[in-house]
Amino acid sequence: MRDDLPLQPPVRDGEDGEDGDGVDLLDLLLPLAQHLKLLILGPLAFGLAAFGISFSITPEFTARTVFLPPQQQQSAAAAALSQLGALASLTGGGSGGAKSPAEQYVALVQSTTIADRLVDRFKLMDVYKSEYRFQARTALAGNVHVTLGKKDGLITVEVDDKIPQRAADLANAYVEELRQLTGQLALTEAQQRRVFFEAEMKQTRDTLTRAQETLEASGFNQGALKAEPKAAAEGYAKLKAEVTAAEVRLQTMRRNLSDNTPEVQQQQTLVSALRGQLASLERSGDLGGGSEYVSKYREFKYQETLFELFARQYEMARVDESREGALVQVVDIATPPEWKSKPKRALIGIVATLLGLLSCVAFVIARHLWRRSASEPGTAMKLSKLRAALKRR
Repeated sequence: MRDDLPLQPPVRDGEDGEDGDGVDLLDLLLPLAQHLKLLILGPLAFGLAAFGISFSITPEFTARTVFLPPQQQQSAAAAALSQLGALASLTGGGSGGAKSPAEQYVALVQSTTIADRLVDRFKLMDVYKSEYRFQARTALAGNVHVTLGKKDGLITVEVDDKIPQRAADLANAYVEELRQLTGQLALTEAQQRRVFFEAEMKQTRDTLTRAQETLEASGFNQGALKAEPKAAAEGYAKLKAEVTAAEVRLQTMRRNLSDNTPEVQQQQTLVSALRGQLASLERSGDLGGGSEYVSKYREFKYQETLFELFARQYEMARVDESREGALVQVVDIATPPEWKSKPKRALIGIVATLLGLLSCVAFVIARHLWRRSASEPGTAMKLSKLRAALKRR
């Protein structure tokens, strides 16, 4: 051997583009260029076919209504609550409500109650050809889209239907059914106060009637008491009413807060102080001689004072509730749409063309790689064995 011969670098598999098994970019571009006609006509055929088929789809129309849900504002009675003692704190539990009232109304729009009413009202079981009610509700839910504006707080209801007029009627019916449902529920702060004080006032009225009947049965008359025992009984009744109101407030707070919170502890301190004053007044005996008619009179005055406080708060809640006006304020009324929203034929044609292009490219590359591998001796032998096995089967 001669030592002056130049050393040749070893040839690695795949570096010459012929003996290696690797696939470079040219191996893929070459078959694509050879089948350029297929890659152009094939996707066009896909797109035109899909565009033509889209004309056989029944068009759908979308009607939209936009409304403003009730805003829970501070009531006008809040300024006067401080004049009513411990009873004023009964209306402070509004913070336990929903964090976002608008989200609550969105949930009501999508409720089963409203859906069932619309199914019966528009006979949607026949429209959607549903055998069961839940099937009609599911079909209706698929055609209704409810969105809440994050910035403006407006609620939008969009309804898809094959008939433009029915789409508009359904969208407007959602607002009508929402108004009817909210009229039956206590959702706003004023409604909650009105319902609470209405129940308390009714209960106190019954108790007051019984106390009055007991007082009259004891032979009580207006001249039976002197001025001082009467004033003492009235002061005792007012203090006892404040104790009752403070205890009710404490029970309300304990439903949402633990006993370790500052609000609950402060309310407990107030209740203890009021109870101490009441007990001190009872021990002092300064209630008008302790006679039986005085005891019955102070119970009557206590129920009377409590009824007056509840009645005043009930009237304030009714005023605030009426001031809220229409709970749902419609911004845009749904009208029959003039143009279809589905199907979007141009979009269908474009998507089908792109899918056709991808399918043709994949077909050309796959066939090229298959033929290339089949031309190799080892692969050809395996294919022949596979064909033979399939023929025997």
